[in-house]
Amino acid sequence: MWDDFDQALAELRRRGRMRQLHPRRLDGVHLVDEAGRRLINFGSNDYLGLASFAASNSMHVDSVGAQASGLVCGWTDRHQLLAEAIARFEQTESAVVFPTGFAACSGTVSAVCRQGDLILSDELNHASLIDGCRLSKALRHVYPHRDVDAVARLLAEHRSAYRRVWIVTDSVFSMDGHVAPLGELCELAAGYDATLIVDEAHGTGILGDQVSGACEAWGVKDRVPIRIGTLSKALGGQGGFVACPRVVADYLVNHCRPLIYSTALSLPAVESALAALAHPEEMRRRRDRVCALARNVRAQLGLDCPAIESGIPIVPIPIGTDADAVAASQRLYELGMFVPAIRPPTVPEGQARLRLSLSADHSDEMVRRLIEGLPSF
Repeated sequence: MWDDFDQALAELRRRGRMRQLHPRRLDGVHLVDEAGRRLINFGSNDYLGLASFAASNSMHVDSVGAQASGLVCGWTDRHQLLAEAIARFEQTESAVVFPTGFAACSGTVSAVCRQGDLILSDELNHASLIDGCRLSKALRHVYPHRDVDAVARLLAEHRSAYRRVWIVTDSVFSMDGHVAPLGELCELAAGYDATLIVDEAHGTGILGDQVSGACEAWGVKDRVPIRIGTLSKALGGQGGFVACPRVVADYLVNHCRPLIYSTALSLPAVESALAALAHPEEMRRRRDRVCALARNVRAQLGLDCPAIESGIPIVPIPIGTDADAVAASQRLYELGMFVPAIRPPTVPEGQARLRLSLSADHSDEMVRRLIEGLPSF
């Protein structure tokens, strides 16, 4: 019965792509492996180091679970407070809170993009956006990564045949640290009566004067009506959100299946997010720290990039083959550092890499050790 499963797993092992779950204990900016070895963690998305900060500053809660979906009885006064705080932070009319960032992306795209619509999706979008596009009843075109000319050609060729057209993109691409050309995409959207949906998962907390993301940094927040974010990266907690007009929020509450049929975000996660958002000065201070570390690492490694990307705490180190990427990761492991090897299908064939994730809690000494460990690769 399971022969085809065994064969698929055997092929993954042969190609060096077999993935396994390893129990590890998290300890601030370190992790402790199964053997008790303490490693500097360069694999986390806790860019601002707010996971520990939010935990120490959040309120005691009487219940761990939300107990039901939001439309039954899982939506509490604290959930409402969080939604209002996110709307203020994002300067939108409304916000919807989801149990995960994945649910926010896949659920939103699949709900608002309907039959008779067209979706234009960047080829390197996160899997959650890709799944949302596939689940929707809209026709889909995948355009080459950040290729504005390709988007323009698709709009010129197809716009008149569809009721609505949606341009769907990450703001910061998680495996490359690239920033989407949101200004140019907004111009195209305006010219062709299309609508942008932007996932700010890796932009929130990092870009913009008020750290709300790439849309703020490019000065286009008011031109991107649907912005999706996560509470589980720079904000140090768990969950997702959509910042949007009230009519979109109401539509999602009534039509978005991952929201309607999932238990609401747990109360400790709600309190963690509220604690992070309640300290904007601390967020900006930590953002400045991690962006300075990212610029320093890129400079020392000779990695050139546009100015807006220089402070992104995702720093990819191109390796090439799967085996070489795994070997590089293992050598850093032996030096006391956890840096994950990223292989297909997460990245394209032949583009395996190390993915450095920097945190405001990394010390200068930790980063020095990292830099010293990398040249042999």
